[in-house]
Amino acid sequence: MFLLLLIAVFTLSFFYIKWTYTYWQRKGFPFVQPKIPFAVLDPVLKREASFGTAILDVYRSTKEKVLGIYLITRPVLLVRDAQLARDILTKHFESFHDRGVHVDDEDDPQLSGGLFFLKGQDWKSLRVKMTPLFTSGKLKAMFDTVEDVGDRMINYLNAQIPDVGAKEMEMRHVMSTFAIDIIASAFLGLEVNSFVEPNNDILNISRKVNEPTFGSVVRGTCQMLFPSLEKLFLRLGWREEAPEMMRKIVKRTIEMREEQNISRKDMLQLLMQLRNKGQVNDNDNDWSAKAVDKNTMKHMTIETIASNLILFYVAGYETTASTISFTAYELAQYPEALEKAQRDVREAIERHDNKFSYEAVQDMKYLDLCIMETTRKYPGLPILNRECTQDFQLPDSDLVIKSGTPIIISLLGLHRDEKYFPDPMRWDPERISQRNYEPAAFMPFGEGPRHCIAQRMGRVNAKVALAKLLLNFNIELNPVRKEIEIANFGVPIMAKGGINVRLSKRT
Repeated sequence: MFLLLLIAVFTLSFFYIKWTYTYWQRKGFPFVQPKIPFAVLDPVLKREASFGTAILDVYRSTKEKVLGIYLITRPVLLVRDAQLARDILTKHFESFHDRGVHVDDEDDPQLSGGLFFLKGQDWKSLRVKMTPLFTSGKLKAMFDTVEDVGDRMINYLNAQIPDVGAKEMEMRHVMSTFAIDIIASAFLGLEVNSFVEPNNDILNISRKVNEPTFGSVVRGTCQMLFPSLEKLFLRLGWREEAPEMMRKIVKRTIEMREEQNISRKDMLQLLMQLRNKGQVNDNDNDWSAKAVDKNTMKHMTIETIASNLILFYVAGYETTASTISFTAYELAQYPEALEKAQRDVREAIERHDNKFSYEAVQDMKYLDLCIMETTRKYPGLPILNRECTQDFQLPDSDLVIKSGTPIIISLLGLHRDEKYFPDPMRWDPERISQRNYEPAAFMPFGEGPRHCIAQRMGRVNAKVALAKLLLNFNIELNPVRKEIEIANFGVPIMAKGGINVRLSKRT
């Protein structure tokens, strides 16, 4: 009986998989013949490629505008056409307004309450409330904090680099530390210096988030692409440590500020305004978060605040560190661009009374082009994901995307497609100013209502680090131009073996 039962289970499983793997064929879509049992995730689970590069390989395997693929047994539609991808994110947003990622307010409020994860009206309401957190006035008020972290980074590099001669530095480590301290200071209001004290609570969270284990790969993939599995893991008691660590830090800091009536110019203070007042103060000089009536119900829970802060933390430090490091590496490849960037920084400061100020950083136009070209070649997230929320007929086609279908847009594919960007592997800041590309294909921060809410702050942080680097150090040119190899781990683009750049002190 046991043998018969086993045979029956295997037989049913075989036919179920065979039936599942005909989904796109039955719907009439062009498709990739899946490799059993993991389909396009086969190289990811074998640690031969990262998720982004695995999708890039599929993107490059065809010229179809849309392509049916499978993530293990889950049918997903890969959108390859730039204009269609942009329209899905903007013009047809009502049919694709959710990300299709893990959301579980009941069992996982520490993660599900984040802006990235929320769906429908819940997302819309929180987005409206949180948009005022990132105005120019708020960012300007926090600029001194960002600059202080930049100075600590320069002090660290000065201690590492000899007075005479150059030294090779692994920029990814340096800029990750810079970005983590930005999050700690400008978002959480914590006075940490990870360059001097590398064993602090905030840095420990990053270590938990980036543990290179099979379990972390499984959880990260499931949160993004298999939400039902993520729910099962939570029911079984498999919880991640990083969100709980962040919740404790946030709870402790909020309680201390409220008890001692402490006001500080940082993102947590603005979230406390939302919690206690229901909105962010319009006056950029008023950072008070004191509730008018202590007995009034809070407008935002500590779990929701922690959920959004860990979202900003994970997304912010990873993308900021990568953008700065990749830009420094590319500047070392192109002497003309390096010279223009150095001159741009120096002249912008001179135009602003020789002060390194928010206005001076905003005035560094060429440096901004450098950063934008880096986000083109190395997008912070190599994919954008959405879920079809109502049946949608593809324009000029009889094909219909059914409600509930996951959608993937390969930013890495679009941004490195010579159809949209001539000579795509050449890092050329001038292409941005000259618009020598297809604008519909350029979406480094996403597009439409769900574009990255913190993109302006991320660019300011990256410009501060790069400007201070260019003011204080010479970036030695690489004798042989060499492309960075992408690591076979994680969702964000990471360089295999780090990003090494030779620096020497400026006289």
